[in-house]
Amino acid sequence: MTTVADQLVAQLQDAGVRRIYGIVGDSLNPVVDAVRRTGGSAKGGIDWVHVRHEEAAAFAAGADAQVTGELVACAGSCGPGNLHLINGLYDANRSGAPVIAIASHIPSSQIGQGYFQETHPDRIFNECSVYSELISTPTQAPRVVASAIRHAVAEPGVAVITLPGDVADEEATAEAPRYVPVERGVLTPPAAVMQRLADAINASDKVALFVGHGIAGEHDAVVELADLIGAPVGHSLRGKELIQYDNPYDVGMTGLLGYGAAAAGMEDADLLIMLGTDFPYDQFLPDVTTAQVDRDAAVIGRRTSVDIPVHGDVGTTLRALIPLVQRKKSRKFLEKTLKRHDGLMDKAVGAYTRNVEKKKPIHPEYAASVLDQVAADNAVFTADTGMCNVWSARYINPLGSRRLIGSFLHGSMANALPQAIGAQFAQRDRQVISMSGDGGLGMLLGEMLTAAAHDLPINVVVFNNSTLGMVKLEMLVDKLPDFGVDVPEVNYAAIAAAMGWKSIRVEDPKHLEKAYREALAHDGPALVDVVTDPNALSIPPKVTGTQIFGFATAMSKIVFNGGAGEAVSMARSNLRNLPR
Repeated sequence: MTTVADQLVAQLQDAGVRRIYGIVGDSLNPVVDAVRRTGGSAKGGIDWVHVRHEEAAAFAAGADAQVTGELVACAGSCGPGNLHLINGLYDANRSGAPVIAIASHIPSSQIGQGYFQETHPDRIFNECSVYSELISTPTQAPRVVASAIRHAVAEPGVAVITLPGDVADEEATAEAPRYVPVERGVLTPPAAVMQRLADAINASDKVALFVGHGIAGEHDAVVELADLIGAPVGHSLRGKELIQYDNPYDVGMTGLLGYGAAAAGMEDADLLIMLGTDFPYDQFLPDVTTAQVDRDAAVIGRRTSVDIPVHGDVGTTLRALIPLVQRKKSRKFLEKTLKRHDGLMDKAVGAYTRNVEKKKPIHPEYAASVLDQVAADNAVFTADTGMCNVWSARYINPLGSRRLIGSFLHGSMANALPQAIGAQFAQRDRQVISMSGDGGLGMLLGEMLTAAAHDLPINVVVFNNSTLGMVKLEMLVDKLPDFGVDVPEVNYAAIAAAMGWKSIRVEDPKHLEKAYREALAHDGPALVDVVTDPNALSIPPKVTGTQIFGFATAMSKIVFNGGAGEAVSMARSNLRNLPR
């Protein structure tokens, strides 16, 4: 007999799913057994990847999908099991990762009766998915599964299938639709809109480009336009890996984690062109004439006033635009911005990775810089939300062959380790490095057991400062003394060793490079526990008077409360990060 669960798994196989991340449980057991009977990927079937927490399953599936571009699945049993998926699913959906989530449900006859572990997944997951539906009968099942697959791939995003355990075990009664992939079409803006944008460019003396993740695959076209119109190119965090490399017009990143001259370049421009970015921090977007190019018309103008809205793919837009644009003779704006960027990178970024080989505690900037130097040219980096995002953004060079994955739109803690697990399962022969904060690593520490159990060769670098650094900075800027952010020192190297990992603890910066190389060369999970300066915080590229006043006020409160030594130490640590 072919059950609904068998049919579901066969449909996922047909759509290219090779891994399901999750934890088994009673209502999910029919699906798990159907996966078992596929024989695993070694026999052309699907692998069941046992994790320690369903949140990690969703994060891992999302990262797997981002690295491969393929459909990936995760699953949770009824009630608490599938509820744990929600945080990782929010992240995957906002990142546009094609993920199928199987949320098993209580017996169908008990739904609506306050039954043990009863929740309503088809309602709960609505906000973090592009599709969410309850399967009530075997006849309905294959069409719901087919629709979920189509939505997850087309959007792309998360599609949730809610399946009661008893229905999963029933005999399949309807034929499943055959899955044939749809080739994505291109969206070209109207000619009149293109001419309007070209006229605006030709009439402006100073044009700046600001690009995001929507330029994927169009690096060369963006650089060609920048060269033609003498435009500095700034980028968002998600745009970093796509445009920073091989780009002589790069001026860094703006936003709370930013660096370089991107913020200043945009503010000084006559015309700002936003390409493929729905940048959320409107306080960093200048009040200048703005054009925005995006495939999703709904996001155009929702962050800042847009004078020239352009609905289209970035690539087709640029190829239609470039022939209409006149080459600018003056390069003064570009040269001024590039010169400013070089100065900022040397003084406010590069200066704090030189001559620090003997300074303790270890500067986190230096730890990130050395990691960048020793990592493989095609490494996948995952970064925890918070200070690790800052150090990865400022010191990891994408090279055009590396990947940088994080919870960049959802901003969750504890994302780096499970995302590294997903990336490593996706490409086992590729070097994967998790840049973990001690706060984030501690939240999903059990997933180190997942890596050990599967003998994954992932590398975890722990920036161990015994504090929640980003939260500390937020408090200080808001004129509050930091409170509740510090934790007792933890030796993560010792914990890793107990879990079967190769582990090295580094307290002296002169030992960093050797420790990294030793860990990266190890055939299996390896962790480097780097003890870093707890007072090293991130200073945004655009520092306002209000922020300075807030920081100074908070420092005063610390001093008046008997923390003079802490205040002096913090000031010394952060003067090095002030843009100048």
